[in-house]
Amino acid sequence: MARVYSTDQGKHCLKCQQPISTCICRTEITPSTDGIVRLQRQTKGRSGKPVVIISGLPLLPCELKQLAKQLKSKFGIGGSVEGSNLLIQGDKRDVLKRELEQLGYTVKLAGG
Repeated sequence: MARVYSTDQGKHCLKCQQPISTCICRTEITPSTDGIVRLQRQTKGRSGKPVVIISGLPLLPCELKQLAKQLKSKFGIGGSVEGSNLLIQGDKRDVLKRELEQLGYTVKLAGG
């Protein structure tokens, strides 16, 4: 059977071949969290330079990358996505906490 190209339903998921709006894979990979986003300052293994690790975000990988890009451009800082965590360069926990709370997340400062 030949595949017919159609644009009537928009983009399709690469895994299940369903339209993005009815994708069955999306529900399978949504990370489960306790609803609290944690901001942890860490310097270990980074030559004494601090980073903030943001964990507990209930986002898909593509949404996580989008949030990282938004935070990095807003505050003019560097960072990356590692697994389900965001790593932001520098000790910016206070401004990150305010911004994430404005986005509707419950945020706690964790660790040293």
